[in-house]
Amino acid sequence: MTITAHEAALNHALGAAARGLAVIPLSRTKLPAVRSPHRTERRPASCRGECGQIGHGVHDASTDADAVRALFAAAPWATGYGIACGRPPHFLIGVDLDVKNDSDGIQNLERLAIDRGFTIPLTVTITTPSGGRHLWFCGPADTAIPNSASKIAPGIDIRGSGGYLVGPGSRTMAGEYVHAPGTHHHPIAETPAALLRLISPPPVPRLAPLSLPISGQKAVALVSFVLESPSGQRNDRLYWAACRAHETDQGAELAEALVDAAVHIGLHESEARATVASAAHRARRVAR
Repeated sequence: MTITAHEAALNHALGAAARGLAVIPLSRTKLPAVRSPHRTERRPASCRGECGQIGHGVHDASTDADAVRALFAAAPWATGYGIACGRPPHFLIGVDLDVKNDSDGIQNLERLAIDRGFTIPLTVTITTPSGGRHLWFCGPADTAIPNSASKIAPGIDIRGSGGYLVGPGSRTMAGEYVHAPGTHHHPIAETPAALLRLISPPPVPRLAPLSLPISGQKAVALVSFVLESPSGQRNDRLYWAACRAHETDQGAELAEALVDAAVHIGLHESEARATVASAAHRARRVAR
């Protein structure tokens, strides 16, 4: 009996989930298929699933078979699936080698390996409809590898923490993703050390202690929340903390301390002040 592209994608996704790979359904455009529950909200949501609903892209990814079936049931138009990178147990890193737009990522990786003195190990390899390849590697458990595009060489994109790879068996507008011949049963190889050094984030500089004119457990906790912001979440965390600041009795002093904390971790002062002002505007609107 012939099965649909949706059913085939679900079967492949369930197989990947059984091997410890967290998956989400994808549309033919390779984008997450489940629609965001926040798509009609006026202010873009920074929610990553805390609302309890599905539709948060790669943050929905799961290895639980029932959860995977529920995701696919919510998106009957899905014809592929994405595999979340950076998740245990494999902490998957995807090396996406494009062969298009006058760039040959496959050749460039080979040249990079020669220049940097490492060997490209045999690993799970997926061929893409455009003639490129996805190489799968195991990453370190203690380092979040960032996503990048042509940063280490033209045509070489890195899929790391917060990213995903199109899984083999997926059907897209461009064609089908399949295992390269002879690689289906390869284990996922460890990332070569020299390659890992190229794609790892730079060391975090040690910051001098920040003295702030505030007191009180909640105020200190809000400032600490901003100071501990991971890269990519600094502005979202500042906005949330600034909203909470108006629930305390320190008002302007705490707002100014939050701006100082945000600047301390790398936000531009004008951006930080605009975010705090936006939170203040929201607080006044709610109060009315």
